[in-house]
Amino acid sequence: MAETVLIMDSDREHGEAIQTHLQRHQYDVTVADDAQETLERLEDEKWNILLGDPLIDEEAATARIADLLKEDPSVQLIVYGTSEQVDRAMDRFALDAVAYLDLPINSKALILNMARARNHFLKNRKIDRYVQRLTDLHTARNHFLQLFDSVPCFISVQDRNLRITAINKWFKQHFGNSVGGYCYQVYKHRSSPCEKCPVIQTFEDGQIHSTEEVVTALSGRQYHVLTHTAPITDEKDEITQVMEISTNITQIRQLQDHLTSLGLMLGSMSHGVKGMLTALDGGIYQLETGLQKQDEARVSRAFDQVKTMADKIRDMVLEILNYARSRQMQYAPVPVTDLVESVMKNIRPAALKSNVICEVFLPDSPGIIEIDAVWMESALVNFLENAVDACAYDHEKPVHKVSLTITVEAQERVCFRIQDNGVGMDQETREKMFTLFFTSKGSRGTGLGLFIAHRVIQQHGGTVQVTSALNQGTKLIICLPRIPPGSIGENGVNPLPS
Repeated sequence: MAETVLIMDSDREHGEAIQTHLQRHQYDVTVADDAQETLERLEDEKWNILLGDPLIDEEAATARIADLLKEDPSVQLIVYGTSEQVDRAMDRFALDAVAYLDLPINSKALILNMARARNHFLKNRKIDRYVQRLTDLHTARNHFLQLFDSVPCFISVQDRNLRITAINKWFKQHFGNSVGGYCYQVYKHRSSPCEKCPVIQTFEDGQIHSTEEVVTALSGRQYHVLTHTAPITDEKDEITQVMEISTNITQIRQLQDHLTSLGLMLGSMSHGVKGMLTALDGGIYQLETGLQKQDEARVSRAFDQVKTMADKIRDMVLEILNYARSRQMQYAPVPVTDLVESVMKNIRPAALKSNVICEVFLPDSPGIIEIDAVWMESALVNFLENAVDACAYDHEKPVHKVSLTITVEAQERVCFRIQDNGVGMDQETREKMFTLFFTSKGSRGTGLGLFIAHRVIQQHGGTVQVTSALNQGTKLIICLPRIPPGSIGENGVNPLPS
């Protein structure tokens, strides 16, 4: 498409002669011979090159041309005129004009300067397109960054070495400014990549991959996340980076954990109920035969058996209902010494079998603590059994010990410190040890014991602190308030938050 040229010349014949000459060189040329026509042409049409005397007749035309050059830098100006006109134009436009030509015009000089103006115009238009593209790119980048930061997911971009190159605001809030770190260190505190890493899989096949993981934030809080990966390619369609998007599904998993553990409890309890029902049937049979034979002793024994079995079934059903509703506990004052003796009675046979020395350190007067004795005893036994197992699995040390030390803090809390010199745990295992179905024992473990034990401690308003290192053993400090939060007294039903 030919460049549009407006010739401004008060001598119309002269202007038309130049018009004819330029048209032969493929320019689209129009002539204006006074200020009024010049202004109208400048307002109504778009021009690539302005040629002639810009001071034509009136200042209004000159001012409009000056404004036009500022508004659209791609417009080119070539001035021609008498020496006096050219001199005034130089004062007015200076470097804003491509060239200043004296009359009479040299045709070669005109064509060369027109070509120069055309090149300047084309370059400026190209620059304008680049600027527009950069502006569009900047706008798109801002929109992308807003979306990137606003999405309520943990988003990171990783290179082939699994080093994080970019993160969103949500990720930074929970895991810190970890750009430059390795994803497996930031997410899981591992020293090596995870097995079946979805990022590695995406680098290998270019496909989207999904996985479910448990990650640990800077605060120590754990999140269940559903992770998806997607490739990022360059202009050659080669994968240079992978985006990993992790959605927090912790609340969903907590609900599922509750339902799962409830189902497991119901399943295990059903066997107990079956045995009780069998015993109840036996008691009813003895009661019927005793009545028939008028054997008062037989009737009395049968009645006691029926009553005992009915009470057990009632208690078990109430436990199931309490667990299903709000994880309610039945609290009662228990001497700490009695609790410890009952726990150790369960642990010592397993320790003796594994050749593990068990030690107990009790203060003179540990006092009384208000707990659900059945659940708490089960929880402490579980922690101690794991300590004994950790020693049994360790074949490096000649002597293995498990110690239980009870301390009293300001008469308000009782702490149980369980320490062993067994195999120990790495950081990832420590962080996941209370997750449902996580076990470091392989097929020997179910992943239920520590999960339930930890929940019991939490429901008593207590805390569990874990310190461990591989091949150096483990120390757990379990601290419980003497009176759990929400307690309403002896034998009261006390709903606690999950």
